[in-house]
This record gives sequence, C-alpha cells and structure tokens, in this order.
Amino acid sequence: MGLIRNHVLVCGGGGCHSSGTLDLVARLNEEIAKKGLEDEVKVVTTGCMGLCSLGPVMIIHPEGVFYKEVSVEDIPEIVDQHLYKGIIVERLLYEDPADGRKLPTVKDIPFFAKQKKIVLRNVGLIDPHKIEEYIAFDGYFALAKVLSSMKPEDVIQEIMKSGLRGRGGAGFPTGLKWKFTAQAKGDVKYVACNADEGDPGAYMDRSIIEGDPHTLIEGMAIAGYAIGSNQGYVYIRAEYPMAVENLARAIEQAKSYGLLGEDIMGSGFDFNLDIRVGAGAFVCGEETALLASIEGRRGEPRPKPPFPANQGLWGKPTLLSNVETYANVAPIILKGADWFKSIGTEKSPGTKVFALAGNVRNTGLVEVPMGTPLGDIIHDIGGGMVDDKPFKAAQTGGPSGGCIPKNELNVPVDFESLIELGTIMGSGGLIIMDEDTCMVDLAKYFLDFVQEESCGKCTPCRIGTKRMKEILERITRGEGQEGDIETLEKLGREIIDTALCGLGQTAPKPVLSTIHYFRHEYEAHIRDKKCPSSLCASLFTSPCANACPAGVDVPKYIEYIQRGLYFKAVEVIKEKNPLPAICGRICHGPCEDKCRRAQVDEPMAIRYLKRYASDYEQKNWESIYFNNLPLQSEKVKDKKVAIVGAGPAGLTAAYYLARWGYPVTIFEQYEVLGGMLALTIPEYRLPMDVLQKEIDHILAHGVDVVTGVRVGKDIQLKELREQYDAVFLALGAHRSLNLGIPGEDAKGVIDALTFLKAVRLNQPHSLGKRVAVIGGGNSGIDAARVALRQGAEEVSILYRRKKYDMPAQRQEIEEATNEGIAIHELVTPVRVLTDDQNRVKGLECVRMEMGEFDSSGRRRPKPIPNSNFIVDVDTVIVAIGMACDVEGMDMGPIKRDYKDILQVDVKTMMSNLDGVFAGGDCVNGADYVINAIADGRKVALSIDSYLGGNQRELEKEREIERKIFGEIIEKPTARVKTRLLPLDKRIKNFNEVELCMSEDECKKEAYRCLRCDVK
Repeated sequence: MGLIRNHVLVCGGGGCHSSGTLDLVARLNEEIAKKGLEDEVKVVTTGCMGLCSLGPVMIIHPEGVFYKEVSVEDIPEIVDQHLYKGIIVERLLYEDPADGRKLPTVKDIPFFAKQKKIVLRNVGLIDPHKIEEYIAFDGYFALAKVLSSMKPEDVIQEIMKSGLRGRGGAGFPTGLKWKFTAQAKGDVKYVACNADEGDPGAYMDRSIIEGDPHTLIEGMAIAGYAIGSNQGYVYIRAEYPMAVENLARAIEQAKSYGLLGEDIMGSGFDFNLDIRVGAGAFVCGEETALLASIEGRRGEPRPKPPFPANQGLWGKPTLLSNVETYANVAPIILKGADWFKSIGTEKSPGTKVFALAGNVRNTGLVEVPMGTPLGDIIHDIGGGMVDDKPFKAAQTGGPSGGCIPKNELNVPVDFESLIELGTIMGSGGLIIMDEDTCMVDLAKYFLDFVQEESCGKCTPCRIGTKRMKEILERITRGEGQEGDIETLEKLGREIIDTALCGLGQTAPKPVLSTIHYFRHEYEAHIRDKKCPSSLCASLFTSPCANACPAGVDVPKYIEYIQRGLYFKAVEVIKEKNPLPAICGRICHGPCEDKCRRAQVDEPMAIRYLKRYASDYEQKNWESIYFNNLPLQSEKVKDKKVAIVGAGPAGLTAAYYLARWGYPVTIFEQYEVLGGMLALTIPEYRLPMDVLQKEIDHILAHGVDVVTGVRVGKDIQLKELREQYDAVFLALGAHRSLNLGIPGEDAKGVIDALTFLKAVRLNQPHSLGKRVAVIGGGNSGIDAARVALRQGAEEVSILYRRKKYDMPAQRQEIEEATNEGIAIHELVTPVRVLTDDQNRVKGLECVRMEMGEFDSSGRRRPKPIPNSNFIVDVDTVIVAIGMACDVEGMDMGPIKRDYKDILQVDVKTMMSNLDGVFAGGDCVNGADYVINAIADGRKVALSIDSYLGGNQRELEKEREIERKIFGEIIEKPTARVKTRLLPLDKRIKNFNEVELCMSEDECKKEAYRCLRCDVK
C-alpha cells in the first residue's frame, strides 16, 4: 500500500448517521475507485465532529478543509475537484454568519477554533471501531503508567490534586469520591458508569462512547485499580444502539489486547467490564435508582445515607460517575494534575462538554474551559442567534436546572456561578432560546417531563409536581388566577425541601427560575390572558394578531382583502388601530415576526397588505365616509376628556373616546397635528397628505383641537383636571440626547430631531458637503437619507457597535446603503473639532471593539487604545436617542423617574394623580408607533371604565365568525416583492420610496395566508 496523501473523515455521529453517512461513505469509495485513488485516499468514518446543525459534515486532511451539508450528489465533485485536482469546493464551505466569508479549514472556523478538547480529543478524529487508532493517540498509556509506576493511593492523590469534579451534575470532587470508596470496608468493590443520559436534548455521553469508547474503558480500568475493584458496569439506555454496539466491540478488542480481563499488562491486576442496558427511565439517572436497575430491580431511589461509596451494588462499596468524568482520567494521569488545573477556574478546573441546542446557528457538541462566559459560547462558538433574533434565555441542567436571562451573558459557566443564578451545570444540556420562546410553556414542558418520569415513590414528587403542572396548564389555557404564581413558588419550595431524591428535589427549579427572571410573562398570561411569545395557542386566535401590540385582527382583514372588500378590511383594522395607512408604511411589523407562514417559506407581507387596503380607502375617501357614514357618535356623554399631545397615542385615544360618545379636546403645543409622525418622519417614508387624511378622519368624529398650547406652561395640568373629567398625557419623546463630548456646542452640530423637524416644516438648514450622522436607530437613518436629499455630497453614519446591531429597521438600513450612504461600524466620536469661529471642521473618533455583554444581551463596545482618527465633516447630526420633553412643564405631583418617564399603573395606565392617565413615549420611552397606538387605545378603555362606561364588556361579548374563504395555499410560494422607487428618481427629492403593490399582487399575497385563526 502506498503513502496515504488524503484522509477523508466523515462524521458518523448520530445526527449525521441518520442523515446518510453510510451512503456518503459508499459513494466516496466508489468515486475514489473510479479515479484510481484507492492507494492515495483513505475514507474514515469517525464519531461526532460536533457541528451537528450542518451535517452531514466531513474534514479532508492534511489541509483540514471542512465541508458542510454534504449530499451524495456532491461526492463526485468533491472527489474530482478536491481529491483529484486539489481545488477546494467553495460552495460547501462554512460561511461566517457575521460577514458571509467562506472559511475553508477547521482552524478558521470559530466553532472549532474556540474550543479546548480534552474529553472529545479523539471524537471525530479517529475510527472508533479500531483500537489501534486509539492506541496511536496515546491510548492506554495512562493505564500502563498507573499499573507500572503508581500505587493506588498515588492515583487517587493525583485525581484529588487535579481538582476534577464529577461531570454528571452536582460537581462532587471526583478524587474525594475515589478516596471514600477505596477506604470503604469490603472485599468486593465495583466501578459503575452512568451512561443513561436522561436529560432531553443531551447527548454528550452517547457521543463519547460512539466516537471514542476506549477512553471510557481506560478511565474505568484506572478507577478500578485505584479503589481496588475488579469489576465494572456501564449502565446505558437501550435508545443508544450504536453506542452499545461500539462499546461492546471496544470491550472485546481491549480484552484481546490484554487491556481488560485477567493480569492486565502482566501487572497482576484484573478488571472486567460489562454493559447493562436500561429502559431509559429518567429517574435511573439518580445514583441509587441506577444501581437498583443494574441489580435487576425496579429503578427507584432509596434514602441516603448509606451512600454508594459504602453500600452500592449488592450492598458493596461502589464508585459511580458518568462517562465524561471517566474520560478525563487518562489525560490527567498522562499530563499531570497541574496541567489539568491550569485549564478552567480555580474551583472548577478542566473543561466541560455541552450539547448546544435551540435557537443558535451552530448546534452540536462543544467543549470549552470551565469559566468560559456563556455569551462567548453562544456567539463565538454557536455563531449567534438564528435570524439575528434577540437572545432571551439559556436553560442549563435540563429538567433539574434553571434559566439564565440575557442580562447574565457574562456569567462564567462553572459550578458555583450557575448555582448563584439558581440553576446547575447538570450533565451539559445547554438550550438557547430567543424571543419566540414562552417561558411559562417551557416550565410546563419540563414539569410535564418530570411528572412522566417520577417513580412515584415519595408524595412530594408524585403529587406536588402534579399540582404544579395543573396550575401551569391552567395558566397557558388562559384560566390563570391571581395567586397562582405565589402557589407555584410555595409548592416548589416545599417539594425541594421534602422530596426523597435529586429528581424530586430539583424538579421545581425550572418553574422557580422562570418565575424569578420572567415573572412578567406569568403575569401577562394570568392578568392579560396574553402570551407575549405567541406560543400558547389557547390565548389567541392567531399568532400575528397576538403579536400586534394593538391586537389588530390580521387574518380577518386579510380575508376581506382576499374577497376584494378593502373597505371592510380597513374597518376591521380600525377597530383596534385608527392609523392603518401610517402603519402600512412605517410599522416595524411584529406581526410578521410571528407569522406561521414562515414555517413554509416566508412570512406574509402583512404590512404591505395593510398599505394596499388603506391606500384604496383613502383614494375613495369622500364617497364612502363623508357622503354615506355618520362619523360622530349619536350619543354624546356628559363626561369630557382632555388629551395632551396629538401624536399617535393621543390621536388614537381621541378616536375611540369620540366614537364612544365622549366630548374630546386635544391640546397640542405645535401648530401641526401628528406629533413625531408629522414632525420627524420624512416625506419619502410618510407623505404628509396620507398622514393628514388619517388625522382628518379622526377629527371628523367630533374631536376638538387646540394648537400652540403647551400644557404645564401655557395652561396648567391642575386647570385641565378641574375642567375635564379625565386627562390623558400623551407627550411624545421630543428631546434628543446629547453626546457629552467636547465641542458639541459648535455651530454645525445639530440633533436629529431638530434637523428633521426643520426639513419637515420647510425651514432651510445649511449642511455643507460632508455630513456625519452619529447613531444607528431609525432617526439616524432618516437624518442621513434626508441630508442626502438636502444636497449633502457625502453622508456617513458612525455607529459604535456592529452593523447588524443597529436598531433601525433592516429595510431602511439597506436602502440607505443603496442610496450611497456609508455606514462605519465600531466607531465613536470623542471630540468635535472647530475653527476659530466655533464652526465644525471635523470629528475626532476612536475605533471600538466588542467587549463583555450588557444588560440588553449585546456586546458592549469599548475603545481600542491609540486608535484615534479624524473625520473631515461640515455638519454633525446627533441621533443617539430621544427622551420625553417635560422641560419647563409643571407636572404637578405626578411621579416620574430620573429619565422623566411618567409612572403609571400598568393595568389602568392611571398616574398617581386621580383621573390623570399617561401612555406612549412618555411612559415607555422612545418607541415604535404601533406601541403608542396600542397605549392610546388601552388608555381610552381605561378612561371609559373610570368614567362609568362598559366598553370593555361590550367588546368581550362580541363574537367574530371565522371561516376560510377560498383555497389555502400550503405549497411554498414566493412572498410579494416590495416595490421601490428607482434610485435615480428619489435621491434628490422627497418622493415616496416604497410604492404600493398592484391589486393582482395584493390578492396573490393575501391567499398565502394559512388562516391559522380558523380552528
């Protein structure tokens, strides 16, 4: 046989195996034979390589080229191009999720490069079926070392010195457990291995046995020598047939080489190893239940003490650890305790293997040093969140653990740190969750699992968890009651204190942990009958309607659009949102984020459909509304309402209160109505005539308006309260935040809101040739695009984080780039440079790098020392945030925080001043328009209730008929493309950029709706 120039390693782990590894290997050998490369190329089926989400995968050595998602059809190209011609097949390479770069080799890919492998050192590298390959990588050298040169007590001392802690969950010191077992009285002792691995989603131990079974055998043999045992048992579940097969083969190989059995290596030490297959009961992960199952008895826990170290299998001293713990033994013996302690943390040395799963791009097996920050595992190794959705929480420890929220991403993953957060390491399951995960439903899932797996021996676990599960089921059905949360907490604490075994003692932890960190979600389910994640289907008619902050019945108005009844569609929208034409243009579309159509192809273009229907209505405005429909309420009530602010929140409240018969007066400080919509949203996004028609429709319901009056200055809040029966403060976020750097008072530095207002109100502003915008939100993008239309020749946006972190809407960022605006990421200004007349002539900036995570779950940028540089600019537009503007306003006794956010009751939206309500940006901070609209309607309902009305009850009684109109299209169908004004027709003017779809496009898109509201 000639020299092998290429080794093709094909992943044979469980995931890749089920995806067709055997077919890949067969086709590889077939194509290699066709090219006559049998003597030059060797194909090896290995254990799990780790990157399970991209399987089947393969690595070609010596280059280390990594190919992902390989199919049988790809094999001829790989053989011809790579193995025959030496050309890498680029389309199969891993892509960096941050910038889309192709990363060819394992060492280039962060998933692999950021890991430190001790336990998984051979998994995915050797052929697990061949003992010779294990030996070639120093296999059984540690066993030879202890048998030839170390006494049993020396081995125990080395393990104790290393600080190795059990990797099965509790983290008990391994060396101490060995010492206790060695010192226990008894002529017969046993070594047992827990390979049952009952946590849902955990498969670390299985993968070790499948990919490197000899490391377990060697570790257990060394343990047997150390404690004086001649017999070992591996307890493994029947659901792991490949692991059982590989381990059985490895045991026979070890025996044939004299590495198991009698007189191992001529040392006089005997050690045999047998496999015991379990039925997969989770309770058998508890040590006494596991030992009972090995003995052939029912797997039930017993009280402790005595502990297994003294009375275990058949009443004899027994050492019990899991697969990962034993897999650490041989490397420690070979490289020494000091080497092992140099990895990880002082109290938690070494590495930990995790089964990384959930809403992260790179799922699979990872091994990292203890103490690695959780955020590094998720973002550096895991590649970040799927679809760049916000990280919500991580669940560790499976059914026995708890969750870690986004403000704790810097937590070092070690035993002590996780316990401080109310969770545990567990065996290594690590589930990553995004905003679409309902934490109440998650807790119910784990409790349901525990209930099913409880052996029923003790009352707290058998009955207590059942009661907790029943409460959670009621909550997720919308039948939750006040006091349920407190009952869950009380029951959970009692079960922890009184249950017999570790299963029962940890069963309530997922519930208690989610209540601790996400209590607001439980309250939303109970108080508002709403699932914020749109997952608990009993609480809503459709996920899109549930996700809409205003609660618009999306499927119903889409049905009317399907039928061509556009006025009816708008009528449905206006039941919850009186500004459909506005939202059809600038809403950020939370409904689309939850659309179930995305599970088939792409989410529905819901905002675009709303735009078509509302534009159709506006074109036929007068003939429909002003000629045929009485807009003012026939019943005028004797209770008057004053609204301060004519932004979306104030206009919305006015609309509904007027419809319900209340005389309403809006007080607005500006001469125009619409608030931020009229003053800061550019014409190319929201034409003034569209906005004005929406406002006219609201005013036509009998709403009075007083402009040019600033409440708290021109008229006092106390006076309004005396003159009106209720007052709604709908103050917008009209104040820009400052940079806080030297020179920002220079001529040529302007805040984005002032700039946008000036342009919107036709007040000229000289910009010069070069404009720099500071900030990555929607106002920053708007300011940059407006500056371009105002004649600036060079416009750039400076943002201190990465581009994908920018909070502006994705489409707006993309269009800004298309229009020629340069976006410079990881840049922060530190000083405004001025001339002798205090005019801007430049910006001194510093480059940033991403540091630790902040409370939002994003990495916090930090300056790179000595990276300062100068940007030549004529105008600086500051767009780093907005706040409620109450300067000079006498708010009386109303409570507000240090950011001038007004404090209200979350249920009623009433302030501490009786009869005075508040909502929108002055309560939430600068927010999306749809959230302000939602607050406006919520306040209207609260005011109605406060004034003795019954509108809430009337709406609850109203039933809506739901039936499918036409055929539902379930096969993949392309989403309608958004039509945009060509670049050459928009950059120098304020013509609307986003164009309305055609009626044909509208109908086609509407029929993509799956009508998941029809049960």
